Amino acid sequence: MRVVVSVGGSVLVPDPATNRVDEYASVIEGLVESGHEVAIVVGGGGVAREYIGAAREVGANESELDQLGIAVTRLNAKLLLAALDESITASVVPENYEQARTDVQRGDVTVMGGVVPAQTTDAVSAVLAEYVDADRLVFATSVPGVFTADPNEVEDAERHDELTASELVDTVASMEMTAGASAPVDLLATKVIQRAGLETVVLDGADPTRVTDAVEHDSFDGTRIVPDEETA
Repeated sequence: MRVVVSVGGSVLVPDPATNRVDEYASVIEGLVESGHEVAIVVGGGGVAREYIGAAREVGANESELDQLGIAVTRLNAKLLLAALDESITASVVPENYEQARTDVQRGDVTVMGGVVPAQTTDAVSAVLAEYVDADRLVFATSVPGVFTADPNEVEDAERHDELTASELVDTVASMEMTAGASAPVDLLATKVIQRAGLETVVLDGADPTRVTDAVEHDSFDGTRIVPDEETA
């Protein structure tokens, strides 16, 4: 199976002392050993938000802030790349989709961060999955799936076990219109998922072994997104 795994920066590096980078490296190496082709996209997380906040205070414009965020995602990607067995990885963090696809086609694990301003790593992950014809896209987030509403804002929000791509778009769009709400995947990413017909899983990435479950097993703790035609 060819899989793209999107790991939130706050999931991968919740604090500098965490051993989660090594845990994710172990999971990825295990997937490769099982015969899977793996590409990883890493977010910026809290570190990116701190830098962006500081840069905004000193007068940086939005494009400059985006570039700063991209730089942090690539630092996080380099951190994960350093933890992986170099015999299975590409040697550098790719800065565009073409380079990442070349790595995948060569059989190497590619680890990348952001690409261009105004595009989150959620969207990068979805576009990369479409670009390399991935069989599955896995979002390892800070929440255990997709809910009817933001569970941090709505006490009785319920988790979906399965959604069609169109239902995902509608759910995320409704969250993004609610002040203070936070969706587990951004709207642009959901539209790419819908367009590409990507089989997708959204799960809590605090335990990296859940990614293995999402790739290798039919039962996992999260939300499965199926292409619209699967329910036609």
